[in-house]
Amino acid sequence: MAESRPRARLDVPREKRRQFGQHGFDSDAFGRFAESFARYMGTGRFLLWMTGFVVVWVTLNLVGIYGYRWDKYPFILLNLFFSTQASYAAPLILLAQNRQEARDRVVAEQDRQGDARAHADMEFLAREVAALRMALGEVATRDYLRSELRSLLAEIEKGATSHADGEDQASEAAT
Repeated sequence: MAESRPRARLDVPREKRRQFGQHGFDSDAFGRFAESFARYMGTGRFLLWMTGFVVVWVTLNLVGIYGYRWDKYPFILLNLFFSTQASYAAPLILLAQNRQEARDRVVAEQDRQGDARAHADMEFLAREVAALRMALGEVATRDYLRSELRSLLAEIEKGATSHADGEDQASEAAT
C-alpha cells in the first residue's frame, strides 16, 4: 500500500515557498545599484571614459604593440564587449525606471489625496463664507447704524427746534 502524505491542516498557514533569488539576496540593494549605474551611464563622464577606451583599443589594435594585435580590424572582441555591456545595461536601466515609476506612483497618489483634502476644505470654507454672508445680511452694519443715528439726530434736532419755536410762540401769546 502506498504511503499517504500527512494532510495539511487548514487552520495553519503554509510555509512560504522560496522563490528564485531569495537566498539572502537584498533586492532593494540591487535596485539601488541599478539606479546608480543607470544614473552614471547617463553622464558625460561615462561617455568620455567609453570614448577614451574605444580610441585606445582601436589605436593599439591598428598600430599594435611590438607587432601583437589581439583584436584585428573588424574588432570582434570590442563588439563582444559592447554587446555584453548593452545586455547588462538595458535590464539595469529598465529596473531603475520601474523603481522610479513606483516612486512616482506613490507621489502621485499622495498628491491626489492632498488635492482631494484641499478641495474638500475649499468647499467647506465656501459654505462657511456663504453662511456668514447670509447671517451678515440680517445684522446691522456700521454704515447702516450711522445713517439711522444721523436720521434720528436730525429728527431730534428738528423736534427740539419745533419745540423751542412752540415755546416761543406760547410765551409770546402769554405776553
